[in-house]
Amino acid sequence: MQRYKKEWVVSLGLLLLAAAAGLMFGAYPTPAPAHAKPIVPGDVAWMLTATALVLLMTPGLSFFYGGMVQRKNVISTMLQSFIAMGVVSLLWVVVGFSLSFGDSLGGFVGNPSTYFMFRGVGGATHPDLAPTIPLALFALFQLKFAIITPALITGSFAERVRFMSYLIFIVLFTLLIYCPVAHWTWHPEGFLRKWGVLDFAGGTVVHMTAGFAALAGAMFMGPRTGRAPGTSHVPANIPFVLLGTGMLWFGWFGFNAGSALAANETAVLAFMTTNTASASAMLAWVLFDAVRGRRPSALGASIGAVVGLVAITPAAGYVGVGQSIAIGAIASIVSNLAVHRRARTNLDDTLDVFPCHGVGGIVGMILTGVLADKVGLIHGDPTIFLRHLASILIVGAYSFAGSWLIYKACDAAITLRVRPEQEDAGLDVSQHAESYTG
Repeated sequence: MQRYKKEWVVSLGLLLLAAAAGLMFGAYPTPAPAHAKPIVPGDVAWMLTATALVLLMTPGLSFFYGGMVQRKNVISTMLQSFIAMGVVSLLWVVVGFSLSFGDSLGGFVGNPSTYFMFRGVGGATHPDLAPTIPLALFALFQLKFAIITPALITGSFAERVRFMSYLIFIVLFTLLIYCPVAHWTWHPEGFLRKWGVLDFAGGTVVHMTAGFAALAGAMFMGPRTGRAPGTSHVPANIPFVLLGTGMLWFGWFGFNAGSALAANETAVLAFMTTNTASASAMLAWVLFDAVRGRRPSALGASIGAVVGLVAITPAAGYVGVGQSIAIGAIASIVSNLAVHRRARTNLDDTLDVFPCHGVGGIVGMILTGVLADKVGLIHGDPTIFLRHLASILIVGAYSFAGSWLIYKACDAAITLRVRPEQEDAGLDVSQHAESYTG
């Protein structure tokens, strides 16, 4: 108990240190200089809306995950999503945005001093990152992506991770995995961006990094106590899952359509393909279950809808509405097979994060390379398709290996997993002294 208290004292000290840094180095947002390009009010209005929509996805995820776990772990699972909004928001202001979008260091990571403590992030536009909106708005929009990514990972090790260990993992994952991959993919000088890799809204940056980190986490943590291959627990609250799915679907319009960074025809296209792919995937999941002799379920419909949203993410602004139907259906069936194959193994990915987000992201990136307008494989040039395959290998390997090392470091320093008696009692009580009575 004394050891755990010291950990919280250290954490509070680090937070106070960040606050002191803010007083010393932080700056008020500055107005746009005279030479900056003017902002476009319509774009600002849309991007403010899109940013709020993306933030809504994280509470949506908390309901989606919270409804799937056992009753004794509902609160802890939901809190793991909510707490990411606090941790990553501060981390992003201090150095995360700089590592992702600061001056490029060889195309691999941003200079941490470029926007340290959000200095220089204000009302002015940026010629490359935010040509028609304030750079501060672009930074806030990108923050919401950084928030939900580690929250996605929590489903893989749900019901057995120590809360303090998870907080440390969030910090290290964001700095060492998320920020570099965001730089590779979305910064104008990022090496994957310069290769021509197309990732409209986060197939690699969000879903593949989360999916492969989840796979590493499930393997490193091992199965839950008493869990046997082929067995499953009773979800605590299916209506929570449906509510979370609705919030995710709604917020995903900001996630994908907002990635156009303007109120234009590309945003409309992304909005349309996002909705269509999710609808296609939901129906494909339910019908595929029925064909295989399973009864259609609310849980299956919800998971299928989310898989469709995952798969269309990298392609949303590059394909047509007809192609989005195919992307949603293909990804849904592939992920469905992956979920049921995983269930027959010793891998205890509690909420199937890798089969849904990892595999869904991979399928989405592959199909983007095939179907993307003008440059996809169907147009006869294999260049972009082959570079997409290479990006999948690079991001997958980096995310898995890097996350494994982070898990190992956290476990060596403070222990990742709760004790068996704490796991049996449930994380709600053992980690937070609270209980779900709904």
